[in-house]
Amino acid sequence: MPRPAARFALLIALLLAAAPGQATPCGAPDDLIEPVPLPATAAAIKAGALPVLVVGSASVAGPGSSGSESAYPTQLEHMLARTFPGTRVEVMAQGGRGMTATDHLSIIRAALRQRPRALVLWQAATVEAVRGADIGEMTNALQDGAERIRAAGGDLIFLDPQWSRFLRANADVEAYRDALRAAAAATGAGLLSRYELMGAWAEAGTVDVERAPRELKVVEVDKLNRCLAESLTEMIAGGVREARP
Repeated sequence: MPRPAARFALLIALLLAAAPGQATPCGAPDDLIEPVPLPATAAAIKAGALPVLVVGSASVAGPGSSGSESAYPTQLEHMLARTFPGTRVEVMAQGGRGMTATDHLSIIRAALRQRPRALVLWQAATVEAVRGADIGEMTNALQDGAERIRAAGGDLIFLDPQWSRFLRANADVEAYRDALRAAAAATGAGLLSRYELMGAWAEAGTVDVERAPRELKVVEVDKLNRCLAESLTEMIAGGVREARP
């Protein structure tokens, strides 16, 4: 076991690596970032204001992190502002623990009544997979939400379940991931696979929340959130490039 001084030095080094504004070399296999054209997002950036809505379960609020500034939607807001200088970026995150796609649909309906969103990021299927919920009900909610977002003039990117060894061993994750892929294909939405990204990062030793020492869990969660925000920024930037003539 490392001596206290060595453990403290390691903690400081990791904190500095994950600090806001500092680059985190996450990396992502090229085949896991597959942009689709995002015309509404491109038009909003051209107009100078990019309103983004993030909906999901507990992870949208960054549980286990060092605070709300380390949640991935907040980090995404900062990264998009740097990627598209001169654009006023506003990322609003809504959701909570235990929420299903049907719950998210209610949030999306209410949000779209308030104001249009150029881009919606919808993380789904984790809660359903854990509960063994009805896949058809989830699919109906996803398709309904996608149609509403398109009708309101917005783009949509789905995010599939978080990866973990526990979830992989105790739930039929693939059935829900398949349903989410089918919903994305049917509606023309983008799909960022958190599941495959997190698995690749864990295998590479880049970030692995499950196996991090207890005293470094917060640092590892912060880093995971930053890596996810980086991957989303890359995918969104690619979608904007594909949408422009």
